[in-house]
Amino acid sequence: MFQNNKNDYLAWLVVFGIVILLLEILFFNKGLIFSLFVAGGMIYLGRKKKKKALGKWLFYGGIIFLVINVFNMMTFKFLLLAIVLHIFIQFLNTKKQPTTITPDLNKTEEVPREETLIQTKPLFENMFLGQQKTPQGVYEWKDVNIQTGIGDTMIDLSYTMLPRGEAVVFIRNLIGNIQILIPYDVEVEVHHSSIIGKTRVFEHENNQVFNQVFQVKTAGYEGAEQKVKIFTSLIVGNLEVSRI
Repeated sequence: MFQNNKNDYLAWLVVFGIVILLLEILFFNKGLIFSLFVAGGMIYLGRKKKKKALGKWLFYGGIIFLVINVFNMMTFKFLLLAIVLHIFIQFLNTKKQPTTITPDLNKTEEVPREETLIQTKPLFENMFLGQQKTPQGVYEWKDVNIQTGIGDTMIDLSYTMLPRGEAVVFIRNLIGNIQILIPYDVEVEVHHSSIIGKTRVFEHENNQVFNQVFQVKTAGYEGAEQKVKIFTSLIVGNLEVSRI
C-alpha cells in the first residue's frame, strides 16, 4: 500500500513538473528553447574548432550559458523544492511508522544462499566530458551500455572476436558524435534517435536533420550467427556506422 502511494506521489511530481515546464515555455520564458539551442550550438561549434582559441571560448562559454539557463528555470527550482519536500515527507513517515521487529521463536531461521557474482571491467565508463574509443590492439569484447554528456565515442569491432549470437551496443549521449566500425562478415541492426544531427549507416544516409528516429538492419541479420544490435540516442551530434 505504501509503495503504491509512493509511486502515485512521484507520478504527480512528474506531471506537475511537465505542466510547469510548459507554462514556463509558453507564458513566462518564451525564449528558453532558443537559449538552450544557442548554448547547445556554441558547445557543438566549439568542439568542432577546439584546436583554435575561438573554439575553446565557444565551448566553455556554451557550457556556462547552458548552466545559467538551467539554474534560472522555474522548472529547475520546482525540482529542487520537490526533492526537499520528498526528503521531508520520507523523514516524517519514518517517525510515524517506525520499523518494528517481532521475533518468531517457532520457526527455524533459514540461512540465505549466497549468489556467486563475478564483476568485470566494462569497455567504457559513464563520463560527462571527454572522448572514448576502443583499444588500438586486440581486446576482449563486452557489451556496451553507457551514458555520456559531451564528447565523441568510437567503437572499432575489427580488433575483437564477437561472440556467437547478438552483441549489444547501447549509447545515450547529449552532445557529440558516435562512430562504429563493423567488419564485413558481421550483420547489424541500428536503432537511432536524435534532436539535431545526421545519420549514416554504410551507404545509406538519413537526410532528416531535426528530430529523427531511424531504424535499419542488414538483409541477413535475422539468420546470422554473429550480429550486432546498436541503440543510440543523441541530443546534438552525428552517428556513423561503416564497414572496415
